[in-house]
Amino acid sequence: MADLLRTGLYDLHLSLGAKMVPFAGYEMPVQYPMGVLKEHLHTRTAAGLFDVSHMGQVILRAPSGLAADAARALEALVPVDLIGLAAGRQRYALFTNATGGILDDLMVANRGDHLFLVVNAACKGTDVAHLRAHLGIEVTEITDRALLALQGPGAEAALAALVPGVAAMRFMDQAIFDWQGAELWISRSGYTGEDGFEISVPEARATGLAEALLAQDGVAPIGLGARDSLRLEAGLCLYGHDIDTTTSPVEAALVWAMQKARRAGGDREGGFPGAEVILRQLAEGVARRRVGLLPEGRAPMREGVEIYAAPEGGAPIGVITSGGFGPSVGAPVAMGYLPADLPDGSLVYGDVRGKRLPVRLAPMPFHPTTYKR
Repeated sequence: MADLLRTGLYDLHLSLGAKMVPFAGYEMPVQYPMGVLKEHLHTRTAAGLFDVSHMGQVILRAPSGLAADAARALEALVPVDLIGLAAGRQRYALFTNATGGILDDLMVANRGDHLFLVVNAACKGTDVAHLRAHLGIEVTEITDRALLALQGPGAEAALAALVPGVAAMRFMDQAIFDWQGAELWISRSGYTGEDGFEISVPEARATGLAEALLAQDGVAPIGLGARDSLRLEAGLCLYGHDIDTTTSPVEAALVWAMQKARRAGGDREGGFPGAEVILRQLAEGVARRRVGLLPEGRAPMREGVEIYAAPEGGAPIGVITSGGFGPSVGAPVAMGYLPADLPDGSLVYGDVRGKRLPVRLAPMPFHPTTYKR
């Protein structure tokens, strides 16, 4: 793993007994001695601390110094209402391409005089290039800050013990706080389905902040293994697996991320890459859609498993894009793409090592979310 990058918390991970693996060009902790199953359940019942410093942090600033002008520029690349995003709030967004496919998913925060973006690690180089190629405003990639995620029902108490003001934040609020002279950029968000926070911290102070959080009651370090099973139970997409350039926001069941202002008849209808395709799909429907799947029995069905309409014969009708065991559900869970006319409750069959096993369509999330609204 000599050619892989390391986050500023690498030494801390080793001291905590982490098993390190390659991920998105980085050497990252997949699990700690507690193990993936216990880490998952600990996050659901107490608080888990994740290193997500491999993700990209970007600032967009318009010449006027107004976030609204940066938002107007960015709307040319996403099917999302950003002009209507209030200061101190953030929103989930999608970069789309000319055919309606998804280039990446990201978070966008209105910081009053600029926008702050968090993009996926594997896409951050191409995302920054995409922004610079298409926007006539300042695009700054932040490379001297780490990013931590503190997730779970104990997250508020743990972080508020260090930064008291965070307790007043609501889901998707974003604000700047001071911690011992370090400026923290904090959002009340995450990717586990639990209440929690994402914290951008100067890299030089990241280990100190992580250690201070881990010293709080109920906070444990959590690796990528549990992060994946947590987001899967929450029905959240992983870029490059559940969404990519071959899937549209409509097929991916992400229509909720497209506000009325950007849809047909809205104040700023279209105007984003692939708008003709995506707006037509909204009006006419799609042939396939991302769905939740509950395999019957105890055998997980993982990415790449083909789905069939019958226990024997016929061609595949779809494929699983994410799957595994759901520790909080106590059973296998999965998601994938199937014909859009199949209702929840439909019985289909997944081919696991040459044997077709029953799997049932189910609504997502598989585990209730606990966001602080």
